[in-house]
Amino acid sequence: MSRIGYKAIELPQGVEVSQSGNVVTVKGPKGTLSREISPLIKMNVTDSEVTFERENDDKKAKMVHGTTRANVNNMIEGVVNGFKKTLKLVGVGYRAQAKGSKLILTVGYSNPVEMDKPEDLEVNVPDNTTIEISGINKEHVGQFAAEVRAVRSPEPYKGKGIRYEDEYILRKEGKTGK
Repeated sequence: MSRIGYKAIELPQGVEVSQSGNVVTVKGPKGTLSREISPLIKMNVTDSEVTFERENDDKKAKMVHGTTRANVNNMIEGVVNGFKKTLKLVGVGYRAQAKGSKLILTVGYSNPVEMDKPEDLEVNVPDNTTIEISGINKEHVGQFAAEVRAVRSPEPYKGKGIRYEDEYILRKEGKTGK
């Protein structure tokens, strides 16, 4: 049973939520987001809140009830506040650089790794070892941050690599010689 699916979403000032068919569109001060929702879920929009109901209690409808509510809530939060992920580069000689529409990472490989910045995201490099990814779509921000982190994941012995700012790496003890 989804308890999250039954919670109403309060609409902040200046946010419009509309639905045409199965496509939900959210307009706010930072931009517009659209997403297709399941036909098993019925969305009710009033002046100040959005609620979700499922048509029946079969397993599939129960599964997507809370997920649909969470996705629409993230869309509303994104057009009001936006989302941001910060990555740190840890290691001797590890650097990041933003050039035009490319993010260039020097992380211990023989050649620098070049990544194209997505158009809907803003990628800032305030210093050589910090990357800030921000945007209104939570999924896109998280996906691009995961792709950047995957270039050189943190290793457990020295902790070198690209990590999220608040991530803690469990360290392992190295070999002990006898």
